[in-house]
Order: sequence, then C-alpha cells, then structure tokens
Amino acid sequence: MPTSGIRRIYELALSLDGVISLAVGEPDVPVAPHIAAAAKAAWDRDDTNYTANAGIAPLRAAFVARVAADHGADLPLEHVWVTVGGTQALHQALGLVLAEGDEVLVPDPGYTTFSMSPRMLGAVPVRYPLHPDEGFLPDPDRIEALITPRTRAVIVNSPSNPLGTVLDEARSRAILDLAERHDLWVISDEVYSELTWHGPHVSLTALDGGHRVLGVFSLSKTYALTGVRIGFLVAPEVFSEPLRSVQEAMISCVSVPDQYAGVAALAGDQGHVDAARAHYRGNLAAATTLLRERGIGYIEPAGAFYLWIDLRHVGDDIDAWAHRFLLEQRVAVAPGSAFGPSGEGWVRVCAAASREDLIAGLSLLPAP
Repeated sequence: MPTSGIRRIYELALSLDGVISLAVGEPDVPVAPHIAAAAKAAWDRDDTNYTANAGIAPLRAAFVARVAADHGADLPLEHVWVTVGGTQALHQALGLVLAEGDEVLVPDPGYTTFSMSPRMLGAVPVRYPLHPDEGFLPDPDRIEALITPRTRAVIVNSPSNPLGTVLDEARSRAILDLAERHDLWVISDEVYSELTWHGPHVSLTALDGGHRVLGVFSLSKTYALTGVRIGFLVAPEVFSEPLRSVQEAMISCVSVPDQYAGVAALAGDQGHVDAARAHYRGNLAAATTLLRERGIGYIEPAGAFYLWIDLRHVGDDIDAWAHRFLLEQRVAVAPGSAFGPSGEGWVRVCAAASREDLIAGLSLLPAP
C-alpha cells in the first residue's frame, strides 16, 4: 500500500516550531456550541450503549432531511448507513464491490485513500489522468478507454479534493451512462457537497436514484468535526443485508454521543455553516488575488476549500521541494505528487486557515 505524502509533510511539520500549516484539510472554525452540547448531554445521561449497525434512526433521518433540503435528493432511510467518517464509508463501499485482483478507476490527481483502500483489499487502482489544459475535469471518453474485463467500479469526487473542481450535470450524467453501459459501480465522494462557490452541488447519488451509485458523505468539513468521525454511506438496496454483517465486523456502530452531535449538526441551526462558508470563500478570494498579483498560476476553485497551485517552475520533484520549503520557510503545503503522478509540479493549499496565516504562507511561494 502506498504511503501518504500528505501525512509525511504533516508529521514533519508537527515536529517543528513556528510552522504555518496549510497542508491538511482542517477547518479553523470552532464547533458550534449546540453540537458540542448534544454530545455532552448524551454522556451526561449515560447514553453509551450499542446502537443498530446502521446508526440511530434520528441521525439517519436528519441526514435524509438535510440532503433533501440542500440537494433535492429523496433518499430512502434504509439506504443510509452511519460510518466512522467518510473514510470508512469509502473503504466500506470499495469492500462491497471489489474482490482480489479487481480494478477500480480512480482520479489522478485524486485523494490519497482512493488508491490506498483498494490496495488494502488486494484490488488494483487504475488512474484516469486529469489534465490542466482541460481544467483537471474528468473526460468520460478517457475513463471509458481504461475499462477492462477486470474493472468493477469508478470513483468520482465532486467537489474535488485536492483540485476544488466541481462536476456539472452533463458530465455527471455522462459518467453514469458509461457505468451503465459497462455495468460498473460508481463510488461518489461528496464529502464537500456543502461547499460549492458558483452554483448548487450536483449529486451523482441523487441522479442515480439508488441503482449503481454508492455515495460517500461526511460531517467533518461542513461542521468542523474532523476528529469526531461521523460519515454516511448511501448504498443501493441490494447491499442492505450484506451491510448489516460488514458493519458489525468492521465497527459494530459509531460512538453514540458522536451520533447525537451529528443529529444536532444536521437538524439544528445552520448559521455557523453559513459563517464558515463565508470565511472560506473570503479566504479563497484573498488568496487568489495574491496569486494573480504574484504571477503564480492556479485552478479557480469551484468547491471545497483548497487551492491547486502551479509550481512547475520550481523543478521536477515537487515532493522534495515541499520538504525543503517546510524546513527553510516553515510553511507546510501538500505536494501535488501525493495525489498521483498527474499532480507533479503542483501543490495543494488548504484555505481553511486564518486569513493572516494563509496570506503569509502564500507570500513565501516562489514566483515564476
């Protein structure tokens, strides 16, 4: 299994003093008080027993209601499973559809676990390259050309981590059509669905209607709950019986106080989400203004809170450069090569930081 180039930078940064940390996707806003209060109340009433493998009904219902309100999707409650963050939801989905030796198509650049999890399962991640001259958006024809008799699934990520790109409905439907033609499962990572900047999120999970898409969702980024680990897997009905067993074998159930925090997050006041969204969008605007002034290229972010920045002028080993940059300038950025070979020469910067740190860190990037 490949190691994470992001974590290597992050762990080195933890060992140093005075580092501006822009390498990991960690929101800098605090958790909303009503969310923390809900978790505390569960502890105070000793609500710490097992739950159903799928999670508590109020949390699943709150998720269904939130997705309906925000994205117009009508999800059956029995298709929703509470997971230990989006990471477990992704791994669980891949475990349901892949056997040893099977192939899964993954975006390149794409999030590191898209390749790590299949390897853990004895399956083979096959990268579909995303190109800068095409805005790093997936081309359905290029994806289709990579399909072999061993291909079982394709991973799609919108909004994208690390790219900040967002799929429109036409491109989303084209990917669903090719999956239909070749009888493939689609794993749709929609963790950043609440963070789009130029229009509403297009959900492949909603477009599919519960046939061949397994949707991956999370509360981590939207509600600043990265360490609480509440995610959701939306799976077609055919997986309902197997999921009872595999959830039992993998996690039994998610922490009960954390599940009640999730209920409060989804069903409670969303004002803190609006404020966080405004903060991230303001940071992105300030950062892109600075990059333009300094003549440094980047991909215009349409979603999530990342900047994908072009540093091909610094050399042909962006990982080594990022390590030197951290040691010499005390700024941590994620090397693009950590997300796949197509990321060579680029870096990912997390804009969910203080405005001061973000601007200070970007000011130290070498201009062409």
